[in-house]
Amino acid sequence: MKTRKFMVGMTVFAFSALVLGACSPDNNEESGASSSAASSEVVESTTTSSTATESSAAAPGVVLQDGTYNLEEKNYNNGYRVVFSMEVKDGKIVASNYDNVNEEGKSKVEDADYNKNMQDKAGMSPEEYIPKLNEEFLAAQSADGVDVVTGATHSSHSFQNYAQQLVQAAQAGDTATIEIDNGAELKDGTYTLEEKNYSNDYRVVFSIDVKDGKIVESKYDNVNEAGESKVENKEYNEMMKSKAGVSPAEFIPKFNEALVAQMANEDGTPGDVEVVSGATHSHHTFVLYAEQLINAAEKGDTATIEVDNFVEQ
Repeated sequence: MKTRKFMVGMTVFAFSALVLGACSPDNNEESGASSSAASSEVVESTTTSSTATESSAAAPGVVLQDGTYNLEEKNYNNGYRVVFSMEVKDGKIVASNYDNVNEEGKSKVEDADYNKNMQDKAGMSPEEYIPKLNEEFLAAQSADGVDVVTGATHSSHSFQNYAQQLVQAAQAGDTATIEIDNGAELKDGTYTLEEKNYSNDYRVVFSIDVKDGKIVESKYDNVNEAGESKVENKEYNEMMKSKAGVSPAEFIPKFNEALVAQMANEDGTPGDVEVVSGATHSHHTFVLYAEQLINAAEKGDTATIEVDNFVEQ
Protein backbone atom coordinates (compact mmCIF):
# COMPACT_ATOMS: atom_id res chain seq x y z
CA MET A 1 0.00 0.00 0.00
CA LYS A 2 1.31 3.41 -0.94
CA THR A 3 1.95 5.92 1.85
CA ARG A 4 0.67 9.48 1.75
CA LYS A 5 2.87 11.57 4.03
CA PHE A 6 1.43 14.52 5.91
CA MET A 7 3.20 16.61 8.52
CA VAL A 8 1.34 18.14 11.40
CA GLY A 9 2.40 20.63 14.08
CA MET A 10 1.09 19.28 17.35
CA THR A 11 1.76 20.39 20.89
CA VAL A 12 3.08 17.99 23.52
CA PHE A 13 0.43 16.04 25.43
CA ALA A 14 -1.19 18.25 28.04
CA PHE A 15 -4.38 18.39 30.03
CA SER A 16 -5.51 21.60 28.42
CA ALA A 17 -8.98 23.04 28.37
CA LEU A 18 -8.96 23.15 24.60
CA VAL A 19 -12.07 21.56 23.15
CA LEU A 20 -11.95 21.41 19.42
CA GLY A 21 -13.57 19.25 16.81
CA ALA A 22 -13.51 18.67 13.15
CA CYS A 23 -16.55 17.87 11.11
CA SER A 24 -17.93 18.16 7.62
CA PRO A 25 -19.56 21.56 7.41
CA ASP A 26 -23.24 22.39 7.17
CA ASN A 27 -24.41 18.78 7.48
CA ASN A 28 -26.45 20.15 10.38
CA GLU A 29 -27.90 23.57 11.10
CA GLU A 30 -25.63 25.81 13.14
CA SER A 31 -26.10 25.37 16.86
CA GLY A 32 -26.12 28.02 19.54
CA ALA A 33 -24.20 25.67 21.80
CA SER A 34 -20.43 25.63 21.95
CA SER A 35 -17.58 24.02 23.82
CA SER A 36 -16.12 25.46 26.99
CA ALA A 37 -13.24 26.80 24.94
CA ALA A 38 -15.46 28.79 22.62
CA SER A 39 -14.90 32.51 22.43
CA SER A 40 -17.81 34.79 23.26
CA GLU A 41 -16.24 37.70 21.40
CA VAL A 42 -17.28 38.60 17.87
CA VAL A 43 -15.07 40.50 15.44
CA GLU A 44 -17.23 42.90 13.48
CA SER A 45 -16.09 42.80 9.87
CA THR A 46 -17.44 42.34 6.37
CA THR A 47 -14.30 40.90 4.80
CA THR A 48 -13.94 37.16 4.37
CA SER A 49 -10.16 37.13 4.36
CA SER A 50 -7.42 38.27 6.70
CA THR A 51 -3.82 39.32 6.32
CA ALA A 52 -1.13 38.75 8.92
CA THR A 53 0.60 41.54 10.82
CA GLU A 54 4.37 41.95 11.05
CA SER A 55 4.40 40.18 14.43
CA SER A 56 2.77 36.97 13.19
CA ALA A 57 4.98 33.90 13.30
CA ALA A 58 4.45 30.27 12.52
CA ALA A 59 3.57 28.07 15.48
CA PRO A 60 6.64 26.54 17.18
CA GLY A 61 7.87 23.43 15.40
CA VAL A 62 5.77 24.05 12.31
CA VAL A 63 7.95 24.62 9.23
CA LEU A 64 5.88 25.98 6.35
CA GLN A 65 7.08 26.25 2.77
CA ASP A 66 6.23 29.43 0.86
CA GLY A 67 3.37 29.31 -1.59
CA THR A 68 -0.41 29.46 -1.94
CA TYR A 69 -2.35 26.42 -0.76
CA ASN A 70 -5.96 25.77 -1.75
CA LEU A 71 -8.80 23.55 -0.58
CA GLU A 72 -12.26 23.30 -2.10
CA GLU A 73 -15.36 21.34 -1.34
CA LYS A 74 -16.77 19.60 -4.38
CA ASN A 75 -20.45 19.64 -3.45
CA TYR A 76 -22.91 22.38 -2.50
CA ASN A 77 -24.83 22.08 0.78
CA ASN A 78 -27.71 24.44 1.47
CA GLY A 79 -26.61 26.30 -1.65
CA TYR A 80 -23.00 26.83 -0.59
CA ARG A 81 -19.62 25.11 -0.55
CA VAL A 82 -16.32 25.95 1.14
CA VAL A 83 -13.41 27.50 -0.71
CA PHE A 84 -10.29 28.11 1.34
CA SER A 85 -6.82 29.35 0.48
CA MET A 86 -3.81 30.08 2.64
CA GLU A 87 -0.75 32.05 1.61
CA VAL A 88 2.66 31.44 3.19
CA LYS A 89 5.58 33.84 2.88
CA ASP A 90 8.92 33.57 4.67
CA GLY A 91 7.56 30.58 6.56
CA LYS A 92 4.57 32.50 7.95
CA ILE A 93 0.87 32.37 7.16
CA VAL A 94 0.27 35.85 5.76
CA ALA A 95 -3.25 35.44 4.35
CA SER A 96 -6.25 33.24 5.17
CA ASN A 97 -9.17 33.27 2.74
CA TYR A 98 -11.89 30.93 4.04
CA ASP A 99 -15.35 31.45 2.60
CA ASN A 100 -18.61 29.78 1.61
CA VAL A 101 -19.74 30.51 -1.95
CA ASN A 102 -22.78 29.69 -4.05
CA GLU A 103 -22.85 28.52 -7.68
CA GLU A 104 -22.45 32.12 -8.83
CA GLY A 105 -19.34 32.48 -6.69
CA LYS A 106 -20.99 34.91 -4.29
CA SER A 107 -20.04 34.76 -0.62
CA LYS A 108 -22.44 33.72 2.11
CA VAL A 109 -21.32 36.92 3.84
CA GLU A 110 -23.24 38.86 1.16
CA ASP A 111 -26.48 36.87 1.58
CA ALA A 112 -28.60 39.25 3.67
CA ASP A 113 -31.48 36.80 4.14
CA TYR A 114 -29.19 33.97 5.22
CA ASN A 115 -27.34 36.23 7.65
CA LYS A 116 -30.58 37.51 9.19
CA ASN A 117 -32.09 34.03 9.54
CA MET A 118 -28.98 32.63 11.19
CA GLN A 119 -28.60 35.64 13.44
CA ASP A 120 -32.20 35.24 14.61
CA LYS A 121 -31.82 31.51 15.17
CA ALA A 122 -28.27 31.16 16.54
CA GLY A 123 -27.24 34.66 17.54
CA MET A 124 -24.41 34.57 15.00
CA SER A 125 -24.10 35.12 11.24
CA PRO A 126 -21.56 34.34 8.49
CA GLU A 127 -20.67 38.02 8.15
CA GLU A 128 -19.44 37.80 11.75
CA TYR A 129 -17.92 34.35 12.17
CA ILE A 130 -16.18 33.97 8.79
CA PRO A 131 -13.87 36.97 9.30
CA LYS A 132 -13.35 35.94 12.92
CA LEU A 133 -12.16 32.45 11.96
CA ASN A 134 -9.75 33.84 9.37
CA GLU A 135 -8.35 36.37 11.85
CA GLU A 136 -7.88 33.80 14.62
CA PHE A 137 -6.07 31.44 12.27
CA LEU A 138 -3.64 34.18 11.29
CA ALA A 139 -3.05 35.22 14.87
CA ALA A 140 -2.45 31.66 16.09
CA GLN A 141 -0.56 30.51 12.95
CA SER A 142 -2.08 27.07 13.55
CA ALA A 143 -5.47 25.37 13.42
CA ASP A 144 -5.12 24.43 17.09
CA GLY A 145 -5.38 28.08 18.07
CA VAL A 146 -8.78 28.69 16.45
CA ASP A 147 -11.67 28.71 18.93
CA VAL A 148 -15.16 27.41 18.29
CA VAL A 149 -17.46 30.39 17.65
CA THR A 150 -20.67 30.34 19.67
CA GLY A 151 -23.59 29.85 17.31
CA ALA A 152 -21.37 28.58 14.47
CA THR A 153 -20.16 25.31 15.95
CA HIS A 154 -20.26 23.18 12.81
CA SER A 155 -18.63 25.82 10.62
CA SER A 156 -15.93 26.27 13.27
CA HIS A 157 -15.21 22.55 13.29
CA SER A 158 -15.06 22.54 9.50
CA PHE A 159 -12.67 25.47 9.50
CA GLN A 160 -10.34 23.80 12.01
CA ASN A 161 -10.21 20.60 9.97
CA TYR A 162 -9.58 22.32 6.65
CA ALA A 163 -7.06 24.76 8.11
CA GLN A 164 -5.12 21.81 9.49
CA GLN A 165 -5.09 20.12 6.09
CA LEU A 166 -3.74 23.31 4.50
CA VAL A 167 -1.03 23.55 7.15
CA GLN A 168 -0.07 19.95 6.41
CA ALA A 169 0.10 20.73 2.70
CA ALA A 170 2.31 23.75 3.41
CA GLN A 171 4.66 21.67 5.55
CA ALA A 172 4.99 19.25 2.66
CA GLY A 173 5.17 22.06 0.08
CA ASP A 174 2.31 20.46 -1.84
CA THR A 175 0.41 23.19 -3.72
CA ALA A 176 -2.05 20.84 -5.43
CA THR A 177 -5.63 21.85 -4.62
CA ILE A 178 -7.15 19.65 -1.92
CA GLU A 179 -10.59 18.49 -3.07
CA ILE A 180 -13.08 17.43 -0.42
CA ASP A 181 -15.91 15.20 -1.67
CA ASN A 182 -18.13 16.42 1.15
CA GLY A 183 -21.29 14.48 1.79
CA ALA A 184 -20.25 11.57 -0.41
CA GLU A 185 -21.10 8.06 0.69
CA LEU A 186 -18.21 6.39 2.49
CA LYS A 187 -16.48 3.80 0.33
CA ASP A 188 -15.97 0.35 1.82
CA GLY A 189 -12.47 -0.42 3.01
CA THR A 190 -9.99 0.12 5.82
CA TYR A 191 -8.57 3.61 6.26
CA THR A 192 -5.47 4.14 8.36
CA LEU A 193 -3.60 7.04 9.94
CA GLU A 194 -0.39 6.83 11.94
CA GLU A 195 1.77 9.36 13.74
CA LYS A 196 5.44 9.03 12.89
CA ASN A 197 6.98 10.29 16.14
CA TYR A 198 6.65 9.20 19.75
CA SER A 199 5.57 11.71 22.38
CA ASN A 200 5.93 10.64 26.00
CA ASP A 201 6.83 7.20 24.58
CA TYR A 202 3.59 6.85 22.58
CA ARG A 203 2.23 7.67 19.15
CA VAL A 204 -1.27 7.50 17.67
CA VAL A 205 -2.35 4.68 15.38
CA PHE A 206 -5.90 4.93 14.09
CA SER A 207 -7.98 3.03 11.58
CA ILE A 208 -11.64 2.83 10.63
CA ASP A 209 -13.38 -0.01 8.84
CA VAL A 210 -16.21 0.91 6.48
CA LYS A 211 -18.77 -1.64 5.30
CA ASP A 212 -21.91 -0.92 3.30
CA GLY A 213 -21.15 2.78 3.60
CA LYS A 214 -21.02 2.79 7.42
CA ILE A 215 -18.17 2.84 9.91
CA VAL A 216 -18.42 -0.56 11.56
CA GLU A 217 -15.25 -0.35 13.65
CA SER A 218 -13.02 2.42 14.99
CA LYS A 219 -9.57 1.48 16.24
CA TYR A 220 -7.91 4.54 17.75
CA ASP A 221 -5.01 3.83 20.09
CA ASN A 222 -1.70 5.09 21.45
CA VAL A 223 1.15 2.59 21.18
CA ASN A 224 4.79 2.48 22.29
CA GLU A 225 7.79 1.26 20.29
CA ALA A 226 6.97 -2.34 21.20
CA GLY A 227 3.47 -1.85 19.77
CA GLU A 228 1.87 -2.07 23.21
CA SER A 229 -1.26 -0.03 23.87
CA LYS A 230 -1.33 2.75 26.44
CA VAL A 231 -4.50 1.07 27.69
CA GLU A 232 -2.31 -1.79 28.95
CA ASN A 233 0.12 0.45 30.86
CA LYS A 234 -1.15 0.07 34.43
CA GLU A 235 1.25 2.63 35.92
CA TYR A 236 0.39 5.26 33.30
CA ASN A 237 -3.33 4.67 33.74
CA GLU A 238 -3.09 5.03 37.51
CA MET A 239 -1.06 8.24 37.16
CA MET A 240 -3.49 9.83 34.73
CA LYS A 241 -6.51 8.71 36.74
CA SER A 242 -5.01 10.37 39.80
CA LYS A 243 -4.04 13.56 37.96
CA ALA A 244 -6.93 14.07 35.53
CA GLY A 245 -9.71 11.85 36.85
CA VAL A 246 -9.74 9.64 33.78
CA SER A 247 -7.38 7.11 32.22
CA PRO A 248 -6.66 5.91 28.66
CA ALA A 249 -8.24 2.59 29.60
CA GLU A 250 -11.48 4.53 30.01
CA PHE A 251 -11.48 7.26 27.36
CA ILE A 252 -9.93 5.40 24.41
CA PRO A 253 -12.73 2.79 24.21
CA LYS A 254 -15.29 5.57 24.75
CA PHE A 255 -13.95 7.53 21.78
CA ASN A 256 -14.04 4.49 19.51
CA GLU A 257 -17.54 3.44 20.54
CA ALA A 258 -18.89 6.99 20.26
CA LEU A 259 -17.52 7.49 16.74
CA VAL A 260 -19.22 4.36 15.42
CA ALA A 261 -22.48 5.35 17.13
CA GLN A 262 -22.44 8.97 15.95
CA MET A 263 -21.52 8.14 12.37
CA ALA A 264 -24.47 5.73 12.21
CA ASN A 265 -26.72 8.80 12.41
CA GLU A 266 -27.70 10.45 9.15
CA ASP A 267 -26.02 13.74 10.05
CA GLY A 268 -23.41 12.36 12.45
CA THR A 269 -19.93 13.86 12.53
CA PRO A 270 -16.77 13.23 14.59
CA GLY A 271 -17.40 16.57 16.31
CA ASP A 272 -20.50 14.99 17.88
CA VAL A 273 -18.29 12.68 19.93
CA GLU A 274 -18.56 14.00 23.48
CA VAL A 275 -15.51 15.33 25.24
CA VAL A 276 -14.31 13.20 28.14
CA SER A 277 -13.41 15.42 31.09
CA GLY A 278 -9.68 15.18 31.75
CA ALA A 279 -8.88 14.02 28.20
CA THR A 280 -9.71 17.13 26.18
CA HIS A 281 -6.39 17.22 24.31
CA SER A 282 -6.74 13.56 23.32
CA HIS A 283 -10.31 14.30 22.26
CA HIS A 284 -9.14 17.09 19.97
CA THR A 285 -6.54 14.79 18.38
CA PHE A 286 -9.08 12.00 18.00
CA VAL A 287 -11.66 14.20 16.28
CA LEU A 288 -9.10 15.84 13.99
CA TYR A 289 -7.71 12.50 12.84
CA ALA A 290 -11.18 10.93 12.56
CA GLU A 291 -12.22 13.70 10.20
CA GLN A 292 -9.20 13.10 7.98
CA LEU A 293 -10.01 9.40 7.84
CA ILE A 294 -13.60 10.18 6.90
CA ASN A 295 -12.40 12.54 4.16
CA ALA A 296 -10.27 9.65 2.87
CA ALA A 297 -13.24 7.26 3.02
CA GLU A 298 -15.41 9.74 1.08
CA LYS A 299 -12.84 9.58 -1.72
CA GLY A 300 -12.07 5.87 -1.32
CA ASP A 301 -8.38 6.64 -0.72
CA THR A 302 -6.94 3.79 1.35
CA ALA A 303 -3.35 5.09 1.31
CA THR A 304 -2.03 5.29 4.86
CA ILE A 305 -1.92 8.85 6.18
CA GLU A 306 1.45 9.35 7.90
CA VAL A 307 1.49 12.30 10.29
CA ASP A 308 4.96 13.66 10.95
CA ASN A 309 3.84 15.09 14.26
CA PHE A 310 5.94 17.69 16.03
CA VAL A 311 7.28 16.55 19.38
CA GLU A 312 8.59 19.21 21.75
CA GLN A 313 12.03 18.36 23.11
